[in-house]
Amino acid sequence: MMNESSETTDLLQRAVAGDEPALRELFTRYRERLKRMVRLRLSRRLQGRLDESDVLQEAYLEVSKRLAEYVAQPEVPFFLWLRHMTGLKLTELHRHHLGTQMRAADREVTLHRGALPEADSVSLAALLIGTLTTPSQAAIKAETRMLVQEALNNMDPVDREVLALKHFEQLSTSEIAQVLGMSKAGAGSRYLRAIKRLREMLSRIPGFEEL
Repeated sequence: MMNESSETTDLLQRAVAGDEPALRELFTRYRERLKRMVRLRLSRRLQGRLDESDVLQEAYLEVSKRLAEYVAQPEVPFFLWLRHMTGLKLTELHRHHLGTQMRAADREVTLHRGALPEADSVSLAALLIGTLTTPSQAAIKAETRMLVQEALNNMDPVDREVLALKHFEQLSTSEIAQVLGMSKAGAGSRYLRAIKRLREMLSRIPGFEEL
């Protein structure tokens, strides 16, 4: 079962056999990581209409329907499959609520296992300001926030995705490699290139010179 712990394997087998509490336990274990992913990728145009919990509730129903398929042929670790299923549900909800408006405002990034909504540059900028600055710098002006967003938007989409996966979804290098369909060494090199490029771009923005 893709090197899962014996406890996870047991829960998976019980869940497939119809044990609802086992499935809830599995989902609960990864709920915060999944919420972090959704928070980064949920279109800001849907604020007030959908939130992370709505998406996870929909994803849970889909997971319960397709868990037997995964257990019969597990090609990736369970968390990555769970993340993938949640991402597909998020994409479906974007298309349902935004319809023909989606292409112009809400891009998708094509990854190894399909197209998922891109990490939102507004959310990434807010997280960068919160995690890469001192408390005094966190009160950064709106125009500087826009400059950070612009720097992120000017990055290669896959480089930006690597940063989102590593820093904000907190995936391991091995997990990033599987998500992107590349070797672990390749994922590591891509990350180093991306973080170097981001530092160069941010160094020109007031408040980020010493990164």
